[in-house]
Order: sequence, then structure tokens, then C-alpha cells
Amino acid sequence: MVATQPVIDEQKLHAFMGKAVGDLAGASVIAMCAVGDRLGLFKTLASGGPASSAELAARAKVNERYAREWLGGMACAGYLTYDPAGKRFTLPPEQALALAQEASPVFVGGMYELFMAEIQPFGQVCEAFQKGGGVQQGVYPGDFWLGLERFTASWFENLLLQQWIPAVPHVEAKLRQGAVVADVGCGNGKALVKLAQAFPNSRFVGYDAFAPAIATATAKAKEAGVADRVQFQVRDVSKGLTEQYDLITTFDVVHDAVQPRALLKAIRQGLKRDGSYLLLDINCSDKLEENIGPLGAVFHGVSLFYCMTTSLAEHGEGLGTMGLPPSKVDELCKEAGFGSVRRLPLENPFNILYEVRA
Repeated sequence: MVATQPVIDEQKLHAFMGKAVGDLAGASVIAMCAVGDRLGLFKTLASGGPASSAELAARAKVNERYAREWLGGMACAGYLTYDPAGKRFTLPPEQALALAQEASPVFVGGMYELFMAEIQPFGQVCEAFQKGGGVQQGVYPGDFWLGLERFTASWFENLLLQQWIPAVPHVEAKLRQGAVVADVGCGNGKALVKLAQAFPNSRFVGYDAFAPAIATATAKAKEAGVADRVQFQVRDVSKGLTEQYDLITTFDVVHDAVQPRALLKAIRQGLKRDGSYLLLDINCSDKLEENIGPLGAVFHGVSLFYCMTTSLAEHGEGLGTMGLPPSKVDELCKEAGFGSVRRLPLENPFNILYEVRA
């Protein structure tokens, strides 16, 4: 029996090929942006103004031929503007906010560093497709953790004290009076250092199962002068906490967890009766059709190359980046024994913040 050949709609074919080429261009641009971020090329353009390839090479101390190729690519992609008469390139102020200003609320440089690092175990991810399992955290290079810290730093610089804590006034009041706080999955400790600086009457402890992150966090607390009130410990919190807290936080942690149900039960047991648990996680839907679009594609990619695979590597649940929509948060928190889950009225395309109480 001869298979019937599908009828090709030429218009749809051309439209898709345009998208495919656009996506290929996007991948190339990410790699070039990662170069610009690592070598400080964006920051050099932002601080020194328009430059030719020779001028940028001299300022940034890089090879002119490479600078010329990079500038051309960035101009073709619309990241830089180009003056044909003077053959000079400019980083517009809007792009500079995203590409050259680390403290900006829209800074994305950390994501470029993170992306290049997370795809390094590409072969191991392909092997996991065929055999199951996943890629362990320890496989990822140091650039992954640095990129993640730089990306999430904009949250802690621009949202933590300005929006998230004020959204729960009773929590803010308790922090001012003096609270005992735990950050679960604290990573390199940026959130707790900021909280300790803002609330000197409170005491803080950060937990993470990844020992290198705890070493970095401890050093950062000492450097910031808050080590007397902030401690960090290597601990898999899904196996339990040793004391109870007025406030427990997780910032984009639960969907990554090997055992998210055990983790939430431990958090419930470690929360004082009148305490609050602030749970920040991905803004997504439990319906795939409602996630379709650029952000949904990015989230699925991050899941394949990190969030889901690192959980499955430890025989975990493998929720993945988009595995904790509001319906799942409700389900798992109720299963863990919490009495209420409240979505806080903050609009953010990336994340949802919940207050969970006993």
C-alpha cells in the first residue's frame, strides 16, 4: 500500500522556514551575547560610548578582527545600532539596561552565562532520553551557578524588599521586631544577605544540599558583615529541619526538588504555628495550550537541560520547570498539611509568589 503524500501549503511552509531561521539566528545571538557579557564588551560600549571595531578592541583589550565580527553580528541582530558613515556601533540605553547594568531589574546577562553552561552536558541529556535517569548537579560547571546567581540577583535587588516582603505586612512587621528565618535551597545566599541587612533584629539560616553553594554563601555573608546573624548549612531539608521558624522561604526551588512532597512536609513541620512560608515558583499553567509562546519554550528548555534532569538523576519526581502551576501548589501544600495557600497580588511573567500558612 503506497503512502499518500501530504499536500504542502507553500505559504505555511515559507512562514515556518522564516521562524526556523529566526530561531537559529536567536541561538547564534545568545552565544554572541554570552561572549559580549563575559568579555565586558556591552559594558565597555555602555560606558565609553559609540565605537568602531578598532576602538572597541583597544578599550576592551580584545582582538580587532574578533571585535569586528562580533559587532557586525550584534548589529545584524538589532542589539546594536550602526552608523555606516562613521562605521561606529552604539549600544542604545534601552539595550544597556538589559545587557550592561547588573543591578537593573531587566538585566539578562546572567541568563546568557547560565544558558551556555546548562547545555554543556548535551550528550548526557541525549543519553538520558534513551536510557532514563538524568544529569547530576555536580556535572554542571561553575559558570552555571554564577550565571544563575547573576540572573536571580535582579530579583533580590529590585523585588525582594521592594515588593515581595511588603506584600505580606505581618511578615515584614515580624522581621522588624525579630524573627527566625530559614531560606531553603538558598544557593549562594544573596536573598538572606539582603534580608539580614534590612532586618538587623532577625536571625537567618540558609540550607542547600549543594556544598559548593554553601561555601560561597558563607563567604558572602562574611564579606557583607552579617555573618553574626546569618549562617549557612549543607542540608537536604526533605529529610527534616532541626528547629521551627517564623518565616521559611523557597525561591524557585520546589519544582527542582528531588522529593518535593517530602520537602514541603519538612517545611510544614519546621514552621511555627503562626508562621508564614513564602513560596516563589514559576508562573505557568497546568494546561500546555496556555503556556505556548516564547516563555513556555524557554521554560521547557531549562527543564530539559537542568530542572527536570537533575531531579531524575537522583530518582526524583522530576516536576520540571513548569511542574508547579497553582493547581499543583494547592495539591502538594494540602498534602503536606498546610491550611491555606494564598497567591499574592503581584504581576510577574516569570514567577508567582504564594503565602502558605499552617
